[in-house]
Amino acid sequence: MNGLKTDTIINRDALYALRELPEESVHCCVTSPPYYALRDYGLDMQIGREDTPEQYIDRLTEVFRELRRVLRSDGTLWLNIADTYCGTGNKGYHADPKNPRGRNGQAVSIARQAAGCKQKDLIGIPWLLAFALRADGWYLRSDIIWQKPNCLPEAVKDRPTKSYEHIFLLSKSPHYYYDTAAISEPVAPVTVERNKRAVSDRTKYAKGVGGAKPQALFLPRSHSDMPTKRNKRDVWSVSTNSHRGYGHFAMYPERLIEPCILAGSPEQGLVLDPFFGSGTTGAVCKRLSRRYLGIELNPEYCETAKTRIQQTKEELYLGSKNQP
Repeated sequence: MNGLKTDTIINRDALYALRELPEESVHCCVTSPPYYALRDYGLDMQIGREDTPEQYIDRLTEVFRELRRVLRSDGTLWLNIADTYCGTGNKGYHADPKNPRGRNGQAVSIARQAAGCKQKDLIGIPWLLAFALRADGWYLRSDIIWQKPNCLPEAVKDRPTKSYEHIFLLSKSPHYYYDTAAISEPVAPVTVERNKRAVSDRTKYAKGVGGAKPQALFLPRSHSDMPTKRNKRDVWSVSTNSHRGYGHFAMYPERLIEPCILAGSPEQGLVLDPFFGSGTTGAVCKRLSRRYLGIELNPEYCETAKTRIQQTKEELYLGSKNQP
């Protein structure tokens, strides 16, 4: 594919690495950039430590503009992003012996000032980014809610506990690759039973309402052709991961991005993650028979991701040998 080496990890800043990739070489992108002001990874050029939300949004917009060039004309971007509060202040209470700089790598949050925001305001980072990308040429197609049944408790008494994040589906053009069937959901048994009753000739609708002629929708037909699948909804309930020894505090769950990869790429398609982290995207790609390309600034995470993906390959190999 245009001389592009796949199933590999590039240890470099995302923007500069993307600039060296060929045009229209990637089927889809599944990624989660560093969140604004929530973590400090201690790296030069890291994204998420900008002085203002506007600077953060500008940097990500530039990265995803270059990504749009790399995507095929029918490609999609699945972007996981969370919000930040203005004036969150001291983070020192998160410190522990394993993380002396704080659980998030920072003793004090930098999100203490944001234009147009008062102290304690929710900044609106996800929508600032979504609107910026839309203005830059992306098609904003869906706001998927990642609902976390096991969200972390928060020491707050004046608002509900945060229990969700956003996954924006964006496309390069109005018509794009999207495999609806690959991620369709089972129809609930109660819905199947309700549909059976709706088409039964024993319902009131068989005679029409008020004696009117029956509508085609309610004419008797076989129950065998009842749909058992439905289009996937835009609220996904997926539990968060433990760190599982990968040393990364911002891992998204494999189950969360499986639908993104299945719907956004064909088998053996190429999936890009410019913020590769511990390699979740790569591991899922191997399980789903896709190729991957990761870009990651942190060299330690690159090594972690390589180890993790190799373990996934070995598990798949052992699983195939044990099948009858």
